[in-house]
Amino acid sequence: MGELNIYWRLSNLYFWFFALLGGLLPYWSLYLDGQGFSYLQIATLMATIQLTKIVAPSVWGWLGDRTGQRVRLVRFGAITGSLFFAGVFLEPGFYGLLLVMLAFTFFWNAILPLYEVITLRTLGRQKERYGKVRLWGSVGFIVAVGAVGGILEFVPIQSLPWLLLPVFAGIAVSAFLVPSEKGERKPKAPKGSLKAIVTHPAVVAFFLMNFLLQVSHGAYYTFFSIHLEQHGYGKLPIGLLWSLGVIAEIGLFLVMHRLTHRLTVRQIVIGSLVLTMIRWVLIAEVTDVVFVLIFAQCLHAASYGALHAISVQYIQGFFGKHHHGQGQALYSGLTFGAGGALGAWLSGFLVDGFSTSAAFWGGAVAMAVAIAITWHGLRPPPEPEEV
Repeated sequence: MGELNIYWRLSNLYFWFFALLGGLLPYWSLYLDGQGFSYLQIATLMATIQLTKIVAPSVWGWLGDRTGQRVRLVRFGAITGSLFFAGVFLEPGFYGLLLVMLAFTFFWNAILPLYEVITLRTLGRQKERYGKVRLWGSVGFIVAVGAVGGILEFVPIQSLPWLLLPVFAGIAVSAFLVPSEKGERKPKAPKGSLKAIVTHPAVVAFFLMNFLLQVSHGAYYTFFSIHLEQHGYGKLPIGLLWSLGVIAEIGLFLVMHRLTHRLTVRQIVIGSLVLTMIRWVLIAEVTDVVFVLIFAQCLHAASYGALHAISVQYIQGFFGKHHHGQGQALYSGLTFGAGGALGAWLSGFLVDGFSTSAAFWGGAVAMAVAIAITWHGLRPPPEPEEV
């Protein structure tokens, strides 16, 4: 009974955290469009969600390691992030909203990296249960996408911030249900070869590939919903298409262990990058054919699922136990943070100057460059125990 209780308490925050992402990502650009912002302003505001990932994981990870008080930091981030988001209701204009988004996402992006450590420590030797706990994040995303999309069929898009309030409440409550830690501090790592790891040619190729991967996702996370709306799709169909990508990702995670036994890291990565390039071309050019769009969304299993799973193994293999946290922070900051923010911003210029389709073609070009870099530079990571 105690184990079941811990399982649900851990799963709860994942559910609500990703539910907020499910309410934001598909619909926030539509909300901003409805508020009268230009495409470039929308791209800039959406980029803040990724931009704060450049520094937030490192700052909060360092604080968590230094103090050992990760649960308290998660609670602080949940409450403070919610309070800053409330600034949206003041309708502060572009620059005011930019400040609100920067402040809110700085605290919000702090929660997940800290919580990953808390979850793994709480599970202890039962780390194989992590997948079952983390799965509830995907469930939360899908539930929120469907629920918010369904409601937005009947109420104006300007109601979106109000629809997100119960989700913020869920995050805050679940943060206080998290089991408390003992407050242990991380032992100092031996002086070592972090510089040698980061400058290793295969690691450089790995980070460049992931950076370009997230640049290519800029158009997707910023303009996919607007692109679909321009082609006549309603709010609920848009939400269901977003959910389909997450369902495909879950399916991939369930069979990933079989793929890694049959294929090399290099084959999986190059194959996934090629499928991602095809995905962006299909979304750019065949948006009106629903079945093609469904297939393109299923390719999210490759463009996020497979590449993220390989990347986690890559960091563990190259950075080892003493530099694992720094490797994870670099991966989050350089790829999801810098790559995602730059991709969102560049897609804004392409949409402003040409069309939403042009932004997805830009993503396909980024993938072509990533394939070339991976072909020449990527090497398999060493086994974790060798580092």
